[in-house]
Amino acid sequence: MQSMVVHWAGLTVFVARSEIPMDNNVAERDMRTPVVGRKNFYGSGSQWSGKLAATMYSVLQTLKLWGINSRTWLAAYLQACGDNGGEPPGDISAFLPWQMDAKRLSQMRVPSFARGIDS
Repeated sequence: MQSMVVHWAGLTVFVARSEIPMDNNVAERDMRTPVVGRKNFYGSGSQWSGKLAATMYSVLQTLKLWGINSRTWLAAYLQACGDNGGEPPGDISAFLPWQMDAKRLSQMRVPSFARGIDS
């Protein structure tokens, strides 16, 4: 009860501010995929692969938050790497959602198979 009294303002903040959810189920669901994947893959096996997995989970979650189709984005990014001799493109701004114009964002939101990339 003492803890509840101390934290009452934080526990009831959702009552006064409707944009704040009552629970964090959305955050927990978003973390579920990487956690289950890590368990199924028996971990990463090495430090470099753990860092790569963490980076990819971060990239894929960012794409999800922006409503971007991850296969479309990844196909475009890998094509740009291939066009650049197997190296990352010098200017990655075309792949950053917050720097894309409305047309590019709408293209990235379409499934890649619908654009003929995966055919």
